[in-house]
Amino acid sequence: MSAHLSAAPGGGASAPGPTSPAAPSAASRISGWGPWAAFLLIGLFLLVFLIVPVCLVIYTAFVTDTGSFTLGHFANFFDQTVFTESFLNSLMVSLASVFFASVIAVPLAYLTVRFEFRGALLIQTLGVLPLIMPPFVGAVALQLIFGRSGSVNLLLDDWFGFTVPIMDGLTGVIFVESIHYFPFILLNLVAAMRNIDGAMEESALNLGARGFRLFRRVIFPLAMPGYLAGAALVFVKVFDDLGTPLVMGVTNMLAPQAYLRITSVGLDDPLGYVISVIMIVFSIVALWLSARVMKGKDYATLQKGGSALQKRRLTKWEAVLAYGWIVFILLVVLAPHFGILLMSFAKVWSFSVLPDSFTLDHYATVFNDSGNMIANTLLYCVLAATIDVVIGTAIAYLILRTRLPARQWLDYMASVALAIPGLVLAIGYLRLFRGVDIPFTDTPVISSWVLIMLAYAVRRLPYALRSCMAALQQVHISLEEAAQSLGAGRMSVIRRVMVPLMAGGILAGFVTSFITAAVELSATIMLTSAESQAPMSYGIYLYMQSIAGRGPGAALGVLAVIVVGLGTYFSHRFVERSRTTVQSV
Repeated sequence: MSAHLSAAPGGGASAPGPTSPAAPSAASRISGWGPWAAFLLIGLFLLVFLIVPVCLVIYTAFVTDTGSFTLGHFANFFDQTVFTESFLNSLMVSLASVFFASVIAVPLAYLTVRFEFRGALLIQTLGVLPLIMPPFVGAVALQLIFGRSGSVNLLLDDWFGFTVPIMDGLTGVIFVESIHYFPFILLNLVAAMRNIDGAMEESALNLGARGFRLFRRVIFPLAMPGYLAGAALVFVKVFDDLGTPLVMGVTNMLAPQAYLRITSVGLDDPLGYVISVIMIVFSIVALWLSARVMKGKDYATLQKGGSALQKRRLTKWEAVLAYGWIVFILLVVLAPHFGILLMSFAKVWSFSVLPDSFTLDHYATVFNDSGNMIANTLLYCVLAATIDVVIGTAIAYLILRTRLPARQWLDYMASVALAIPGLVLAIGYLRLFRGVDIPFTDTPVISSWVLIMLAYAVRRLPYALRSCMAALQQVHISLEEAAQSLGAGRMSVIRRVMVPLMAGGILAGFVTSFITAAVELSATIMLTSAESQAPMSYGIYLYMQSIAGRGPGAALGVLAVIVVGLGTYFSHRFVERSRTTVQSV
């Protein structure tokens, strides 16, 4: 799968980004208008729904009301204490989250890859679960468990006479973000470590490297590309996150400030656009630095798929320490899931270790009042994921199987979405489509649910594209040539040969887009104009704004996790059935 969830087919996972295409075979030439039409349609889609909205946001930050160029908006931004404080807080929280996410992910990756570990696959699977729950939902659950009057602090105060204020202010945001986003580092690092040639380790052992020195001097440096890819993703996601600070009442960060400026002052407030530009710049810089650090350094190994790292047995005491650490970490990172499940059934849960009583009323409330949110989530996410894999497959084909000039620019344009915060894209949509009606209707575009779905699709496109690209690279062009030699046309070859052989990569892209879109809040909160259009993430946010609504909000959060899980399951079933059909034919 993509960097978001697992290794891409046939290789290690990495941050989605432009990929140098392999040269097409001599037999692969431009024929007909089909490739050109696909190129133009995809380019137009990316231009209208990604490039132009983002450029409009950037343009607005640098012009006055009369359209003259100015840097005054930026000077005004840095002259106000609340904005400079928010900027420094966002930077600090992002860097701290990367550090603590690394503290969690690096030992988990090393232990499960390097040692014979009973349950290693289960541990790695459980480590991915935080990604399928919105971080702002986990924040509420963690407040009940680790807050000042939460379960853990009540027990600590009762047993030892002290408490740990881990969920207060920025510290709480760092804690929530770290345990939610560490899987990005874990999955990339696991994939990178699995691709290390075991001969490297044997040579280091023969030269006397042991223990931590072996890890520090050999294993970790060779896995550095995977680590940096994951760390860059963590930084970008935390820097852009809106829901978690808002739910925790922390507004002195960039994303909440941008949201508050646009929603309170209006779309014409220049400071909201200045904040958006700063968020874009730092996201791009983070991804650029992760690539720049690796430039000019050789991380290649002599073998791939040959001798991997030799797993060794743990001694008795090493096993006790290793399992103890892993159990402790998993209890912490899975605490939001346990907390949200308990909260969804809790009738009363206040100043107590566990809920005082239980009820099913919260689920009844959700089904009675918010049933349309579940349907909306499925509709938006399925459509967005479908758009992503269709465009991703088309771009991969144009890059790897044609000689269209400038085809690589489609990859560059699509990959830009990775560095664009959802909040910024939503602001761009609101400004670009302000005053525009849907054709043949009097309905304004900005009040339509279509923009929500398109924002999901655009922001998730880089992940689907990377999966489709990796899948197509594994399909040898001779298979297409064989089909063409038997009389199959281009579209027939794509439909009967390419797509079935790429099914695994297409599934990876679909599932990644579906899962991440289902928990999207930043764009959703700006683009939802009516409750009838609201997906589950927006409904959860609304419920969580009041103490009385947190029970139904938790119930809706549990249902969101179930929807994501079922979507993933049925996607796998669909692909497996397709493969069976292809084989039978």
